[in-house]
Amino acid sequence: MKEVLNIDALKLETLPSGIITRCYLNVVEDGMGEPVKIPLLVAKGKENGPVLGLTAAVHGNELNGIPVIQRLFKEIDPQNLSGIIVGVPIVNVPSYLRKKRRFLDGVDLNHIMPGKKHGTVSQVYAWRIVNKLVKHFDYLLDLHTASNGRVNSYYIRADMSDETVRKMALLQNAQIIVHNPPSDGTLRGTADELEIPAITLEVGNPNLFQKGMIRDGLTGIHNLLGYLDMYDSEVEEISDETIICKKSYWIYSDVGGLIAVHPKVAELVKKGDIIATVRNIFGDIVKEYESPENGVVIGKSVSPVNQTGGRILHLGIVK
Repeated sequence: MKEVLNIDALKLETLPSGIITRCYLNVVEDGMGEPVKIPLLVAKGKENGPVLGLTAAVHGNELNGIPVIQRLFKEIDPQNLSGIIVGVPIVNVPSYLRKKRRFLDGVDLNHIMPGKKHGTVSQVYAWRIVNKLVKHFDYLLDLHTASNGRVNSYYIRADMSDETVRKMALLQNAQIIVHNPPSDGTLRGTADELEIPAITLEVGNPNLFQKGMIRDGLTGIHNLLGYLDMYDSEVEEISDETIICKKSYWIYSDVGGLIAVHPKVAELVKKGDIIATVRNIFGDIVKEYESPENGVVIGKSVSPVNQTGGRILHLGIVK
């Protein structure tokens, strides 16, 4: 078993070069006064270069990003690395342990970034994540998945008006890229406020590992490392099949019942196509929903039980 350091602060300049260091970063204390520790993998190269941050499991049930980071650090030889890669396989440790999306107080961490130095339990946790970790990064890839009861394509959220961010997004060879200027409260938005180019990778579905999604996510990171001259990674050609959307939005139901959403993720739909059917408990069709415009299915609901106001389908509008 390799040594794991317990640290109160991440001091990259003091870590040895040419090796991978494993750390537990003390972030807050629990009700017993014991430290809540975030696992870190730090590959520090022998040559100077940027600091690339990789974060996963900001929501505790979004797991696909964990093996992406683990596998990257198995493949990287820090002797041949320029710069530093900081992998954070689990950001939201309390929720990961409970297999829950939200933090202990029921708050979504990715809605309250950068948190507050003196605030609620979730606000303090978020603030320390930003100040103990994110501020050290020059670039950030934040890995997520769909939420419970939904499935996602492999897609990217990025501010495509920023040339650096645009290039980062295109290098991921995703199925879909959504132009999405960073919004307040997200980890990506906070990074942007700190002038750290950042993208969000939506790598599949919650509560499970998906080999294909994990492999695709890993390829995109290798592409970025090659582009940043951090590692001798051959940059795979940008896929002509990547669909770029100028915007996206969710379509919601206005009736309740048992719902079937018909298109597959990443499928193109046309205005007027039947995208969902709602039946009552006796099996009668209550309502059919049509696509309001041409677009691509970024994600969709897979839970049959649908109340009024439930999510149906995440529609991307192509440029």
